[in-house]
Amino acid sequence: MTALREVIAGLEPIEGGWRAHVPEGWLQGRTAYGGLSAALALHAAMASDDDLPPLRSALVAFIGPLSGAITIRATRLRRGRNAAFVQADVESEAGLGLRATFVFMGTVPSAVDHHAGAAPAVAPPGPDDRVLRGHPAVAFSQNFELVERHEPGTAEWLRWVRLKDRDGLHPMVELMTVADCLPPVALKLLGRPAPVSSMTWQLNLLGDAPVTQDGWWLLQATSDYVRTGNSSQRMAIWAADGTPVAEQMQSVAVFA
Repeated sequence: MTALREVIAGLEPIEGGWRAHVPEGWLQGRTAYGGLSAALALHAAMASDDDLPPLRSALVAFIGPLSGAITIRATRLRRGRNAAFVQADVESEAGLGLRATFVFMGTVPSAVDHHAGAAPAVAPPGPDDRVLRGHPAVAFSQNFELVERHEPGTAEWLRWVRLKDRDGLHPMVELMTVADCLPPVALKLLGRPAPVSSMTWQLNLLGDAPVTQDGWWLLQATSDYVRTGNSSQRMAIWAADGTPVAEQMQSVAVFA
């Protein structure tokens, strides 16, 4: 199994970007796991400019399959006094596979200080918990460890997740890799495997530099709409101490 840090260390500089290779252990069907390709795009975006402020938001479009040799290019769209917008494209032999817009922004004085949405009452993993690996038939999932506490609702996933090999990674690259690893909620509603494909993904960070204990993040995904092959789902991430880390939304195509 190739660790993410090895994939990043293997990036080869080319004119205007980098060349890389998607290992088989990071595939999700015929394409790269979305969290991996988004994490590589983020790595490229952060390396494309000096002294970027913290990441605040990521807008990701999964346009086509990515496998084998890929190229990653990042372009500054705009940099103002407080915020920077960077676009990153990931391409393979099949063409453009991912386009992401990352928004980096520093803190500014504000009279508003509001946050809501407590973490579910789920204890963090402990030494006596059974740690699971992903499904053997889903290659990328073997890079993660999972702990399940209870059975959530019929249209919900709720799992503790961590990247198995996370040493040497930038914290935001690690979080981006983990953030997309729950199965689409539509699969739980179907009750069986089926072809699915993430279409778009938005992630909004709720702090400057998220941290957690022992690499564990609590991930939740819920869906209010799955119909005619389209699914819309809301997702959230909390740190091990219950601190809210990110809010997300994803559109998923369901071919069943």
